Amino acid sequence: MPLAAVTEEAIQRFQTDGAVCLRGVFAREWVQKVAAGIEKNLARSSQYSERLQAPGGTGYFFNDYFNWREIEEFKDYVYNSPAAEIAGTLMQSPVAIFYHEHVLTKDPHTLKATPWHHDQAYYPVDGFKNCSIWMPIDSVPAETTLKFVKGSHRWGRWFHPKKFKSEKNYPVNDDAGTRLAETRVYENVPDIDGSDEYEILQWPIEVM
Repeated sequence: MPLAAVTEEAIQRFQTDGAVCLRGVFAREWVQKVAAGIEKNLARSSQYSERLQAPGGTGYFFNDYFNWREIEEFKDYVYNSPAAEIAGTLMQSPVAIFYHEHVLTKDPHTLKATPWHHDQAYYPVDGFKNCSIWMPIDSVPAETTLKFVKGSHRWGRWFHPKKFKSEKNYPVNDDAGTRLAETRVYENVPDIDGSDEYEILQWPIEVM
């Protein structure tokens, strides 16, 4: 169970805004366990990993995923942490089906930004009950914290997934190899940073 209860207000904010900040729901042991798993992941990355560096930057942006079966700390988090209960509660679903973990780490002085994107375009699943949990292992100030476009999950639009390395769109195929763009309209991600028409949600995070 989470250390702090997921309140009805938090559920409603998640449903309406598409994102909510839950404080104090994970015990310190889970933060430490995931941190240990990340160190293993950095030392033994998978075929999906990327180490990205922007021109002029000195630090790296590392990301990797689908390692929870090989890294025991990640597997323990999946099966035994409050994550599934938290996700199910926010989605108002009796079950939460786990898809994959995604490790994203940035060294100090990393200039490589994470491109704006919709998570669902990257997943081979459809439906409205979808929840990504971001649990940082270090404190994150407001200037560099995760950002969300309020209510964008309710737009009813699909956006091209982007490669983090090139920030270019890539094609999406179904299981039969059919380009989904032939049956669904994919749009380019709008210029979020260059417009004032979007309400941005962001929270500083303090890891105790």
